[in-house]
Amino acid sequence: MAHISIISSCIRPDRKSHNVALYFNNYLTNHDLAKVDILDLKEYNFPLFDNTLKNQKNPSPQLLDFAKKVKTTDGIIIVTPEYNGGIPASLKNAIDVLYDEWHGKPISIVTVSGGIFGGTQALVSLQFTLWKIGAWTVTNMFHVAKVQEAYDVSGLAMDKSTTDKLTDVFVKELLDAVEANKKG
Repeated sequence: MAHISIISSCIRPDRKSHNVALYFNNYLTNHDLAKVDILDLKEYNFPLFDNTLKNQKNPSPQLLDFAKKVKTTDGIIIVTPEYNGGIPASLKNAIDVLYDEWHGKPISIVTVSGGIFGGTQALVSLQFTLWKIGAWTVTNMFHVAKVQEAYDVSGLAMDKSTTDKLTDVFVKELLDAVEANKKG
């Protein structure tokens, strides 16, 4: 069984994108598709890094834990809100502090927004950053418009039937990429 890590990138109070991360955790777990953990950047509460992990003299235990989890997971789902057309600083900071850990890693992207476009503008900068560090970004994307109306605080989708159908396709492509990556 694949091991999938979900990065919940929003650290703001009353965040709605975390509800989407919980939905994917529940979906993967309830369908016995993967072993799942959530890497919640709010819980990590990283400082603004001034150097990459490999160039830090005394990296924190939290950073070492995060790096190990990214390195050892089979695939990643990044759930990110869109802020002013881009990704949150917390996510960019967490990506940029690592390098080798991302290389060749299958990553699927979920973008969310409170508006009607579902975070599609954030996708451009995030995908470019992941390409530059050598991650394997999966083609299918998952966009959530009006996130505040789409999921509750426990990760329950308000339109479960439609959401699950879209998720089937999205998750299948990530799991196929994970299998292809294992075969090398």
